[in-house]
Amino acid sequence: MTRTKRICTVCLIILLAIGVGIATHLLWNYFDQKSHQKSYEEIVKNCSEEYDVPEHLIFSVIKVESDFDPYARSSVGAVGLMQMMPSTFEWLTGEEHLNENLSALRLTDPEVSIRYGTYYLRYLYLKFGNWDTVLAAYNGGEGNVAKWLDDPEYSDGQGNLTYIPFEETRNYVKKVNDAMATYDKQNNQN
Repeated sequence: MTRTKRICTVCLIILLAIGVGIATHLLWNYFDQKSHQKSYEEIVKNCSEEYDVPEHLIFSVIKVESDFDPYARSSVGAVGLMQMMPSTFEWLTGEEHLNENLSALRLTDPEVSIRYGTYYLRYLYLKFGNWDTVLAAYNGGEGNVAKWLDDPEYSDGQGNLTYIPFEETRNYVKKVNDAMATYDKQNNQN
């Protein structure tokens, strides 16, 4: 093989590698966007503004909790897009909170689920002041999180969790943060 043919072969291989890299990147972004949809965008936008909760956080909680299935039900009884327990929902609809006294049957209504899920995220944020701690409370219960924050084994003493002792909750916080990173990436590309 002549020197010119070798140079052409190397250049062709480099161009093919670049093409494969570009195609892989485009496909990855396409599948990221398809798997991290933004269904119910108007409802999320309105609730985000009403309760001052970042949109990408709401989308991420919906993605991780129900994968955008409004009829999702967990094995422990959580219902709807944001997988709220009926007892928590009824407490939030009562006089102490939004005072609407709705039936838990309404949790499959996307607008109701997103509104109350977002309201609950805001409630938890006002209580804990840190989104990772909020996510831990949303999944593992605010009573558990309050105990962890009082325990130097799990907290830095400044209101931040340093370790989440429930593996499911630890994984949940990671999954929501990973989903938020994907939604942030999508927003930066648009």
